[in-house]
Amino acid sequence: MQTETDGEYRATGYAWYVLAILFVVYILNFIDRQVISILAEDIKRDLNLRDEDLGFLYGTAFGVFYALFGIPLGRLADSWHRVRLISVGLALWSTMTALSGLSKNGTQLAVARIGVGIGEATASPSAYSLISDYFPKKLRGTALSIYSAGIYVGAGISLFIGGLIVQNWNAAYPDGGPFGLAGWQAAFLAVGLPGIIFAIWIATLREPVRGLSEGLAQPPHPAPFREFFNELMSILPPFTLIGAARLGTRALVTNLIGLAVVAAAILALISIGEPLPQWLAVGIGCYAVFSWATALRHRDPPAFALIIGTPAFLCTVVAYGLNAFLSYAAGFWAAPYAMRDLGISPAEAGLILGGLGAVSGFLGVTAGGILGDKLRAKHPGGRLIMVALGAVVPAPFLAIAFTTDTPIVLYACLFLGQFTASWGLGNSAATTQDLVLPRMRGAATATYFIGTTLLGLAMGPYLAGRISSLTDSLSTGMLSLLVTVPITLAAAIAAFRLVPEAERTREARARAAGEPDLV
Repeated sequence: MQTETDGEYRATGYAWYVLAILFVVYILNFIDRQVISILAEDIKRDLNLRDEDLGFLYGTAFGVFYALFGIPLGRLADSWHRVRLISVGLALWSTMTALSGLSKNGTQLAVARIGVGIGEATASPSAYSLISDYFPKKLRGTALSIYSAGIYVGAGISLFIGGLIVQNWNAAYPDGGPFGLAGWQAAFLAVGLPGIIFAIWIATLREPVRGLSEGLAQPPHPAPFREFFNELMSILPPFTLIGAARLGTRALVTNLIGLAVVAAAILALISIGEPLPQWLAVGIGCYAVFSWATALRHRDPPAFALIIGTPAFLCTVVAYGLNAFLSYAAGFWAAPYAMRDLGISPAEAGLILGGLGAVSGFLGVTAGGILGDKLRAKHPGGRLIMVALGAVVPAPFLAIAFTTDTPIVLYACLFLGQFTASWGLGNSAATTQDLVLPRMRGAATATYFIGTTLLGLAMGPYLAGRISSLTDSLSTGMLSLLVTVPITLAAAIAAFRLVPEAERTREARARAAGEPDLV
């Protein structure tokens, strides 16, 4: 919890203990999410897939449903017991990761990846909200950055463990091991099963009073699951049409127009030869988010005003979403590039890329969070400086990394690229938390992650793989993504200019939109 000294809240030892546990949860989150990278070459061979299929499995199949379910689960995190939600979610995504190891074709693996995405959607909305209640505003950027460092540690560990297992398993059992499992299948089982046990430990954490750290303590919600199912109906097709109809004829017509626009875009892409699964999944995600935003405007005008209706919030989401566009693509394709183009073994690629990734990401996101908090003390939008730097500085390192034929150059550039790219993560997350009221933090986090999933995860790895398939060059696939850097920078600059006024008027705008708990 937090103690209060002379009116100032301070984080206690238990708060740091909770942060450490949540950090481990995020490590497990990214081990299960990222391990497919080091296994990609074996999966591609055994299941007869292409690079674009691998990008779809890693990014789109996971990311769209992560984003889609993240919104109702984010709302549940705003109204229910957050510790229990994380515990249930961890058990679910760990089980689905293990089931990935039993897949016999690309479709089965895609279904398992969807399950992993749904389970992992419980983690960050709940964790961000918990951290924001355990830590005062002046330490929030640092605390969220430390939590977010779990991304890089987990991704690094996944490469190391996955590479070690797949290489040794295949050497010991070249024709298939026990139960006919290949090395990549054994790796999925090995990283998935421990999370089921760890979920029990998570359930022992204490639930803090929501909003107490800002003097806005929130009473328990009387019907959290009713709100969850209402939210689910507003975002899960085809129930979105029922939800829209409940809001009136005008809302239903608006929803149908949005559906028609998305359907037309999908048909246009298919007509020029784009694969149906990718764009159908992305289309479902875009239509679902549109439906949810329209419904939110009717059901919770204050939350809509502070999230969707705040340009500063949206610019922050876009800025980091496009940063993630590059980061996710580089994180996924680095190991296949090292093995395919440079001839590095899976074990070596996993050990070196995983180790360097864990260290660079942890150092970068932590340093970025500390510097961001210092910059914020001087300017309300100071954290956005780190977001802007995190978008621009990594670009030349990534360009060199994916064109070199020298392993040491690849390792050095990936280290520097990830170290600098990670500056933006904790700072963008903390900025979105500062722009909303405590009761809206879970929904704000889910909206924030729409940027990092629909913009970043669902598009970056796939487009790099798609262009690689068309050009037979993974280098070309990765370099083509750098065209987004100027857009990312523009969004970060816009957010920097807009955030001070948006934060200053937060309560007033919520009150004007009808927030009942502000007087």
